[in-house]
Amino acid sequence: MTDSTPRPEYPRPQLRRDSWHNLNGEWEFEIDHGASGRARDLPDAESLGETITVPFPPESELSGVEHTDFMDAVWYRREFDVPQRFLDGRLHLRFGAVDYESEVWVNGTSVGTHRGGYTPFAFDVTDAVEPGTNVVTICAEDDVRSTLQPAGKQSQEYDSHGPKYTRVTGIWQTVWLEPVPETYVENLRFQPDPENDTLHAEVELSGAAQRGTLTATATFDDDPVGETTVVTDGTYAAFTLPIDETHLWTPENPNLYDLAVELAVGGEPIDTVESYFGLRSVTLGDNCVYLNGKPVFQRLVLDQGYYPDGVYTAPSDAALREDIERSLELGFNGARLHEKVFEPRYLYHADRLGYLVWDEHANWGMDHGRTETLGPFLQEWLEVIQRDYNHPALVGWTPFNETQSHQDDDLIRTVYRTTKRLDPTRPVIDTSGWYHVETDLVDAHDYEQDPDTFHETYGKIQGPVEPTGHSHTEWSEELSYVSEYGGIWWNPEAEDGWGYGDRPEDEAEFFARYRGMTETLLENEAMWAFCYTQLYDVEQETNGLYTYDREPKFDPERLREINEQVAAFERES
Repeated sequence: MTDSTPRPEYPRPQLRRDSWHNLNGEWEFEIDHGASGRARDLPDAESLGETITVPFPPESELSGVEHTDFMDAVWYRREFDVPQRFLDGRLHLRFGAVDYESEVWVNGTSVGTHRGGYTPFAFDVTDAVEPGTNVVTICAEDDVRSTLQPAGKQSQEYDSHGPKYTRVTGIWQTVWLEPVPETYVENLRFQPDPENDTLHAEVELSGAAQRGTLTATATFDDDPVGETTVVTDGTYAAFTLPIDETHLWTPENPNLYDLAVELAVGGEPIDTVESYFGLRSVTLGDNCVYLNGKPVFQRLVLDQGYYPDGVYTAPSDAALREDIERSLELGFNGARLHEKVFEPRYLYHADRLGYLVWDEHANWGMDHGRTETLGPFLQEWLEVIQRDYNHPALVGWTPFNETQSHQDDDLIRTVYRTTKRLDPTRPVIDTSGWYHVETDLVDAHDYEQDPDTFHETYGKIQGPVEPTGHSHTEWSEELSYVSEYGGIWWNPEAEDGWGYGDRPEDEAEFFARYRGMTETLLENEAMWAFCYTQLYDVEQETNGLYTYDREPKFDPERLREINEQVAAFERES
């Protein structure tokens, strides 16, 4: 890996190893419009016809391809070197995300398949490689028009239009090689317990089952604050780690502990991974959410995770962090990560910056009335939960967004109940905004543009509320969160574009709308959060507070003053 390698940072911040090799950079590439590559023996091809820069999708400028039409399948090929030391144990080939169905060959041998465009996967390639030069070939098939796969905001028509944007095909996150020992740490699952100054953890081990010990050491600002050792049979371990110093993770003080986990066999260390955790709790109150037992109003903004030059893929790690910093500058303290599973590095920066986030799957593109969508959706959603579970910034799950009236209620109910079973510590909103089936909290989407009408609806909720504007929600007196509002259409430099309602005539009208609607929600004692649409423009959708190029449209201080007003919810004793 050289300094010129795109996205050179280690992509898995909560389970880090020192030894790894980044495979980002130039690959051979070919578009397979007829999905005939296997019949044409592309797994054994000595070369492909084009080149691409990985990990940027071929639709993006940064990929060097910029092909934005539908692609039934795409192929990748590159040579890579395997040093002898990488073969002392097992060698894994890892992918951050590939959209959508993937098969991988090493030296012409298929090493595995994966379905799902947003979650990581890995294959043990030890037996397929040899020291020195090797070849990896990847095929990714993608059909966003099938209505059977989660596709998010990727357009199912030829062009981008309205709230649908450029598609993403193939590799869009980092690819890397990682050597591991014969027995190794596969996964960590943390349960912080700030009430008892303790971290509970489960450790999944893989490979050859060898009896040994597992030692966990926690530090805070490089000072040791806890250590424990447990015996393991080589497949699983669990430990409870008392913490000598309690520093809560909060948005104002996002304190993080470093954690080293060492696996030893026969007294000799064989695997060490580095991680981190935060001590914080998320609890459900009476139709509201508390952090560490206290009312913290969640001032959220909608973030769709699109970039002008990388589409789904941020051009740099700094770009991920800077989007959070831009939001904080406007007085927001978190985001709904919307219709896309963001990469782990984004959540890492959210953890470090004290930025509250809600995970959401990219359910648009699926027909929620077809029972056969449960399999592909739930399979990938389980991988999302496993991947993101440990992030202290993550405070809730929203598997679906704006499902339709013809939805299969059992689909929604099954995913909700499965999510609650896997994570009873966070609230789950079954389907954000519209047709709730079984949920911890009732939310609504409303793009009413008149502040007075908006105030009539949300000024004080007493009994059932009639829907207005864009909302389809069957509302109830339990409504406590307007999870999409605003979307004020503002692009005075251009006549085209897309947004909600009528465009304001001037900046004064924009701020009158923004202040009126936002203060209504802040002053409503039933509300514990809001989510404004949206942080920045995306392609033709021009209702962001920043442009697509991340230039501010307004004086950040004016927005910050409105957003940071003390909410009625925060005045609870």
